Amino acid sequence: MQTTRVLGRSGIEVSALGFGCWAIGGEWRSTDGQPLGWGRVDDEESVRAVRRALDLGVTFFDTADTYGAGHSERVLGRALGRRRADVVVATKWGNVFDERTRTLTGGDDSVAYVRRALTASLRRLGTDYVDLYQFHLADADPERAAPLRDVCEELVREGLIRAYAWSTDDPARAAVFAKGPHCAAVQYSANVLQDAPGMFRLCEETGLAGVVRSPLAMGLLTGGQVPGRVPGAGDIRSRPPAWLKGFVDGAGADPEWFARVEALREVLTAGGRTLAQGALAWLWARGPGTVPIPGFRSVAQAEENAGALEKGPLTAGQMAEVERILGR
Repeated sequence: MQTTRVLGRSGIEVSALGFGCWAIGGEWRSTDGQPLGWGRVDDEESVRAVRRALDLGVTFFDTADTYGAGHSERVLGRALGRRRADVVVATKWGNVFDERTRTLTGGDDSVAYVRRALTASLRRLGTDYVDLYQFHLADADPERAAPLRDVCEELVREGLIRAYAWSTDDPARAAVFAKGPHCAAVQYSANVLQDAPGMFRLCEETGLAGVVRSPLAMGLLTGGQVPGRVPGAGDIRSRPPAWLKGFVDGAGADPEWFARVEALREVLTAGGRTLAQGALAWLWARGPGTVPIPGFRSVAQAEENAGALEKGPLTAGQMAEVERILGR
């Protein structure tokens, strides 16, 4: 398999696998106490995991200003250190939060906020530019998106960002940003359990890269989440919001979703892959411009995810078998 990709129309080369840095932000919450992180983390282990990923050929790291209310950006910036120039860093704006209390307080889709948010992200990341800057309000008014796209074009001209994207699961919204010359990607949710045909099609038609979040279905496709095993109190999966499918409030993995994972296990683990590596292989076979960004919290997870690069995409026969098993 080609282990690198060009990020859409930008000319920016990235590894075919990115690493998502939501989990390493640690605990944060909404104003009503809903957990929004993945529980407690060990920052030193996070730093070791990022550096191990770099050694294994991963050059694309995706974070957001709001992950851990700024903490993920700080940890990533520290981990990259002098190797910043060797990697492609993506972050996001649009959410408003309190760093001191680690609380999400709202959203801001105004033109004025873009530059303020970027300045703060650059400071936390310890860098003077962001490679891919992404609008993080998935359901924002598309009428307000064109001016935000224009601001991003200004930021490209000023050298503060190299390219931009919208993190949204709506093809119509993504298409608004796609009209900008320096729009390089769209970030959307997809995995073998939750296909996103409209988003894959949009990427093919517009030449955008598909940065795929939740490629492992929030851990369901790692085998580590099972019915009855409840994630810790600070973990979003312990009290899943409506958009988070596959988990039951206070009960761990949804038994129906878990049964689907088990039904897929044999085909996904063929060829010596782990379950997670098979899930990533499905995404590479699903779209040639796809860059999945699995999360991680340990060196072991970084090594397992990066190991998928050696094994490449599923075959056409394996893809057909997946569809047969799922009845799609």
